[in-house]
Amino acid sequence: MNLANKITILRIILIPLFVVLLFVPFRYHTFIAALVFVIAACTDSLDGYIARKRNEITNFGKFIDPLADKLLVTSALISLVEMDKVPAAIAIVIISREFVITGFRLLAVTEGKVIAASWWGKLKTITQIIAIVALMLNNFPFNYINIPFDKIALYFSAIITIISGADYIYKNRSIFSFKNGKLK
Repeated sequence: MNLANKITILRIILIPLFVVLLFVPFRYHTFIAALVFVIAACTDSLDGYIARKRNEITNFGKFIDPLADKLLVTSALISLVEMDKVPAAIAIVIISREFVITGFRLLAVTEGKVIAASWWGKLKTITQIIAIVALMLNNFPFNYINIPFDKIALYFSAIITIISGADYIYKNRSIFSFKNGKLK
């Protein structure tokens, strides 16, 4: 297993640690949980950079990297719903987009095509991470100036998530092949 894949596995291992830190009450537990979440999120860029730099892109990495990303964001959103910091409807929209695009990518693979990450997809990931961290930090430091940055970031992230999902499907609509008016 190469270094990039080990870093991706580390991201998956950090998920239960981050969730436990989020829910086990002790002084500064949410700040520490947010720090672990940010470290895990940063490994996404790091593993990709290392894989490209060393020319060590593997099929395992292509599979596990997006899965690790989805596990991280999904676990954070579900935890924040449990903590009453994220409306369930927003979490459902974001998580549903991830399932739809994952299914879409699987369909593309059966056609021998690979759907690369788009600019919208990268923006979606960044906005989700920012929103999740702001929510975990209870809107710190914006709470001192009465700006609901965490909520603004969450709703902006949901909008970008929807746009990025629509963008992926539209740009890759040729994956849906029809024969005699029926989807093959």
